[in-house]
Amino acid sequence: MTLLARHGDSARVVAGGTDLLVEYSKGRCRAPILVDVTRIPQLNRLDLTDGRLVIGAAVTHARLATSELLSRAAPLLSQAAWQIGSPQVRNRGTIGGSLGTASPSGDCLPPLAALDAEVEIAGPDGRRLLPLAQFMLGPKRTALREGDLIVAVRCLPLPPGAGSAYLKFGLRQGRSIAVASAAVIVGLSDGRVDLARIALGAVSPRIGRAEAAERSLLGQPAGVLAWAAAAQLAAESAVPISDVRGTAGYRRHLARVLVERRPGAGRGGGRAGRARRGASLHPRRGAGRASIAAGPAPPRRRDLCRERPLRPLARRREPVPAARAA
Repeated sequence: MTLLARHGDSARVVAGGTDLLVEYSKGRCRAPILVDVTRIPQLNRLDLTDGRLVIGAAVTHARLATSELLSRAAPLLSQAAWQIGSPQVRNRGTIGGSLGTASPSGDCLPPLAALDAEVEIAGPDGRRLLPLAQFMLGPKRTALREGDLIVAVRCLPLPPGAGSAYLKFGLRQGRSIAVASAAVIVGLSDGRVDLARIALGAVSPRIGRAEAAERSLLGQPAGVLAWAAAAQLAAESAVPISDVRGTAGYRRHLARVLVERRPGAGRGGGRAGRARRGASLHPRRGAGRASIAAGPAPPRRRDLCRERPLRPLARRREPVPAARAA
């Protein structure tokens, strides 16, 4: 904190650096001083304290994906962490970096929103807690002030007996940015929904909850009709954009499909045992094709929709020396 206060705008915090190094390479960041926070013990904690999960800002995505505590207390967060980038990115990238980047397509952010997460921030004026909805102001915009540091994120564990799932639609099987994603938590009592939390990703400028959809489920039998109505309300709450990965209409359709798959009905399920595999859908796999066929067609970009296998390089023949040939 002293270094950040001393150097001001000339310093940037670095942990994994997976986003920051890209900013440097593209000339978006020119700060001459980097403050490494990876060895601060408080930023590496991952535990359950006073009934809330506390995840330090320097905890890597790989650690989230393999944590036994998260597999029991927040399996949808483990599902999301397994779908971030490649093994190299998961081993370097941190949850604090995902929060600081504040990308609407970030995989860990919808599960955190569904878990009622709060961001703990340390600054020149002391520490404060901000709900995730107040922390994220828009794409790459947060409530951080000069000299602030993300310390941890605190969230509620999954209630006993509740089901959860994180579903993501990408244009390929692995290392894909979400075209749309959804994190869902549902609890039942006597066959009726008594707990519903739905958070959408990549379909609005900021991560938020589909509150109208949640209210529509409460007190309803956990049947197909109730979820179909809730999925439609969730899609109507989305404010998507059109870009190279999909049109606004396509994203809104995907939001409805992903919510309608609900915990236990889709491939992701709600069981902690499946958290390590996650549930990622894409237009080249049958699991996604059946549900998406009725909606708008995905964007036809050959370089995004399929990967061509690399041809092996031809082996170069070396000339045979004359003496050896004789």
